[in-house]
Amino acid sequence: MLSEKIKDNYKESIKKFQPKPPYVMNCIKAFLVGGAICLIGQGIQNFYMSVFHFSEKNAGNPTVATLILFSALLTGFGLYDKLGQFSGAGSAVPVTGFANSMTSAAMEHRSEGIVLGVATNMFKLAGSVIVFGVVAAYIVGMIRYLLHGITW
Repeated sequence: MLSEKIKDNYKESIKKFQPKPPYVMNCIKAFLVGGAICLIGQGIQNFYMSVFHFSEKNAGNPTVATLILFSALLTGFGLYDKLGQFSGAGSAVPVTGFANSMTSAAMEHRSEGIVLGVATNMFKLAGSVIVFGVVAAYIVGMIRYLLHGITW
């Protein structure tokens, strides 16, 4: 009882010394960096559409693959982490953030070997994301089927 009261008093007494988080500036940074990543992605997609004459639909897959490659390279050179520290969620939300997470996990455990270190730890993160994506797609598909029926 007494220790809880001391903890509460301590929390109250340090509140006035803690800096206020810059919420607005963090939102602006996240918006600008996330938007810049999307703008770069749009430029890459336009490149594939103009140079290789892909349709907009067909240019999507190589665009995502290119963004993943760039993100993995920037992670390997230690630059993507600096971008993430600056922008917060702005660099984590696009597909590049997921690629950064997987590459970081692979790099962190490379000393344990390719199979037991890199692959196992890299897919610990990817596994949950893939399962969520499959389950969410199934649920949305069933809802669409129940509401509208399948139209091809």
